[in-house]
Order: sequence, then C-alpha cells, then structure tokens
Amino acid sequence: MENHKPVTGFQRFLNGVEVVGNKLPDPAVLFAMFLGLVWLISWGLSGVSFDEIDPRTGNPIQVVNMLEGGALTAFTSNIVSTFVTFPPLGVVLVAMLGLGVAEHTGFINAGLRSILSVTPKMLLTPVLIAVGILSHVAVDAGYVLVIPLGAVIFYAAGRHPLAGIAAAFAGVSGGFSATVGVPSSLDPMLAGLTQAAARLSADPAAATLTINPLNNIFFTSASAILIILVGWFLTDKVIEPRLKNTAVNGDPSTLPTLDELQPHERRGLKFAMGAMLLCALGLVFSAYGDNSAWRGTDGALTSASAPLMRSIVAIIFVFFLVPGIVYGYVAGTANNHRAIIQGMSKSMSGMGYYIVMAFFCAQFIYAFGQSNLGALMAIKGALALKELALPMGVTLVGIVFLTALVNLLVGSASAKWALIGAIMVPMLMELGVSPDLTQAAYRVGDSSTNIITPLMPYFPLIVVFCQKYVKESGIGTLVALMLPFSISFLLLWSGFLLAYWALGLPLGIGSSLSFPALS
Repeated sequence: MENHKPVTGFQRFLNGVEVVGNKLPDPAVLFAMFLGLVWLISWGLSGVSFDEIDPRTGNPIQVVNMLEGGALTAFTSNIVSTFVTFPPLGVVLVAMLGLGVAEHTGFINAGLRSILSVTPKMLLTPVLIAVGILSHVAVDAGYVLVIPLGAVIFYAAGRHPLAGIAAAFAGVSGGFSATVGVPSSLDPMLAGLTQAAARLSADPAAATLTINPLNNIFFTSASAILIILVGWFLTDKVIEPRLKNTAVNGDPSTLPTLDELQPHERRGLKFAMGAMLLCALGLVFSAYGDNSAWRGTDGALTSASAPLMRSIVAIIFVFFLVPGIVYGYVAGTANNHRAIIQGMSKSMSGMGYYIVMAFFCAQFIYAFGQSNLGALMAIKGALALKELALPMGVTLVGIVFLTALVNLLVGSASAKWALIGAIMVPMLMELGVSPDLTQAAYRVGDSSTNIITPLMPYFPLIVVFCQKYVKESGIGTLVALMLPFSISFLLLWSGFLLAYWALGLPLGIGSSLSFPALS
C-alpha cells in the first residue's frame, strides 16, 4: 500500500485559499465589480474634508466623485484610450507576436530541449529564478518571456509546469527589487523621487543632497542571493510536492516534450542561434559610441528616456521573430510566409481571454487612480506610522509592511513611492536615517506582495499561462501558489534589511545609512 505524507496545517490553509479564491467571480467580472465599488466609495467620500496633504499637489487630498457628471463623462469618453494605452496590453501582444512565431516553428522548443540536455535537473529552479531577476533589465519583459518559458522548461523536464510558473513569477515579480549586479530602469526612477522627497526636509543639508541612481545596487544585488535561495527551497520543497496530485490537463498537442533533437532540428537551431547572434551584434554595434541614436538625452543607454529602454518590447519581437523564421525554413517546419503568419495568429488567438480581462482591469485602474482613493490610503498609512514614533529598526520594518499593504491596491512602484516617500523620507531624515536606507526598505515591501495581488496588471496574464496546463486554474490557484513566496520574502527580506543596516554595509554607490552621511 502506498504511503502518503500527512497534509500539514499550512498545506490545508493553502488548499483553502485556492478553493475560496477560485470561487470568486471570473477575473473580468471581479474587476467590473471593483469598478462599481470605486464609484460608490468615491461618491460617499467625495464630500469629506481631509487634512492630509497630497505631496503631488501640496493641497489637502480630496476624493473625486467618479459618479459626478464631469468625471463620469471623462470616464466614458476615455474608455477606448484607457484600454488601448493600458501599458501591459501592448507589451504582451507585441512580444507575443514574435514569441508566437518562435514557438510555432519549434525554435523555442528545440532551444529549451538543447539547454535541458546539458543542465542538471536540480539546478533548473535557481537558474530560472536568477533569469527572472535578470529580466528586470528589460523592464516588464520577464512577464511575457520568462514566466511562460518557466512552465515550458519544467514540463519538458518532467516536472509540474505550475511549479515552473511559480518559480519564474517569484523571480520576475517577487524579486522585482533584486538585481544581479545590473541596474534596471526602476533605479533612476526611484532615486529621482527619493531626491525630490529628501528636498522637503527642513535640514539645510537636504538642499544639496544628491541621490545616486545606483544608491541601492549593492543591497539589491545581495538580495538576489536571498531571493534565489528562498525561492529554490520553496519551489522544490513546498510548491512542487503540493502540486503532486494536480493533473496537467491542457491540450496535449500544445504541450512541450523532451525528445532527443533530430538532425534537422539541430541544423535549424544552429542557423537560428546564428541569426540571433547577428541581431545581438547589430544591436551592440548600433549602440556603441556616444552619438548612438539609442542613447537618451543624458547620453545614457539605460535611462528611462533612452530609446533603447523604450524599445525593449520591439527588440524582443525581433529577437524571436528572426530566429523563429530562420529555424522554420532550415528545419522545414515553416516553408512559406503563410506559416509565419499562422504562428502569429495562433499566439493572438490564445490571448483573447487576456484581452477581455485587460479591458476591465484597465477601466478599474483608471477609475481607482482618478478617484484618489489609493493615494488617500497610502498617505493615511504613512502618517499613522509616523505618529507611532517607533524605534528606528521597527520603523524600517513598518515601512516595508506599509508598502506591502499599499501594494495590494496601488500597482505602480513610482506612484506608491511618490506618495509614501514624500512623508517617510523627510521624517526619517530627522531621525538620522538616510534617504537611501528608507528607499531600500520601500523596495523590499514593494516586491514582496506583487505576486499575490490580482490588481497587479500582469496578474491576469499569469492566470492565463496557468490555464494552458491546468484548465481549472483561477485566481485562487495562483494566489495559493505564490502565498508561501510572499510571506517568506516579506519576513526574511525584512530581517535581511535589518541585518544589513546593523552591520553597516554599504547600500550602493554614493549612498549612506545615516543622515547627515558620516564621513
């Protein structure tokens, strides 16, 4: 008789989360309900006067009644533009066009089989999480590239594909503020907001304070090690064992296999990788030199305004389209242009459900932002934390947890920091804490709950990825998968931050732990 390990209390809790979560309405309907709730709450609070100052305007914050005539007509007149300009929508669809060709011709499948043939199975998880963290260099590319490939890699290796999605999601989104020694576009964005917040301090030294865009690079690089190790343990020891009885019931014809590469596949892969290398060399050559058109107005390649950073999605499109076409023609899996267009069409047809969800998600996020409800909650939370006057270490952890809570409602990292930072940075400067350290605390909280909030713009897309393998997957399935990562990251990363601070380790370039900086 087969022995079964007893189900632990935590596993029963996760099972309960999954059951309850999956009983919620369809995500599209859920976003529509949230939209109605925003309208009602904004109407109820629109007449209330608040004393809290909105750091974006310098005036007392006021909830906007979204049912008022002007606001309602603005909502309806912008409904199309709100949808088509919804940031994740274009990123997903354009990237999926190139990926669709590469997948349809067999390039991705052959490439992964080649990699898996030489990669030890035990190292798949940490490598996948590390790649997810590294994808931050390409802004949001990890959501549409690394996460679905995580499922493919795990399934092709004989492991559960949802565990691959969980590990990749943990690296891409849970480790959003971790880096592998390479800066991302988030670094200068947050540093600029931190400097603006620091200038609000009454201390004379604040007037000349300059925040380096890489002020957290040492801390975030060290954090990557923590994220990889914790994610590795949770994926292999908690998530995958729990998925043992979850059947993979997706369409067998669309699921990857780990067969040995055939001669025509090896030949196609060789030419396709050569084409990808030529694309990379062309990009490097065109980016070389101070006068490169890829550089931003400040001369940097990695600044938020640089055409290179703004073209990441287009680059992904080309880097998979060209090798996909080459592989198809050489391997004989796509002998004409109609097969290429068929690959694009197939990938778009699979995005239909996501597009519906994206429509309602975009409308909700627009209304929620316009109503100022999220801003009100962030400001009230920051002021409440300030009034508690807790010890410095406890206050740092308080910033982490406050950010993690606000993150469940306000998805944009820059929007949250603009609201919270304007209060917390000057306050902690008065207590001798540097803006660099306060920003580091914010980044920990901002990452930890990304993976469990259905309001995160890419969350519906990850649900769609899960449904490709397990048809009955829903919001509850994904939340239950990611909750162990979220809790562990929140607690262990907070402890890591405190240890980093207690040991006096440098946070990054041009940074300090105290204010004024100790010489």
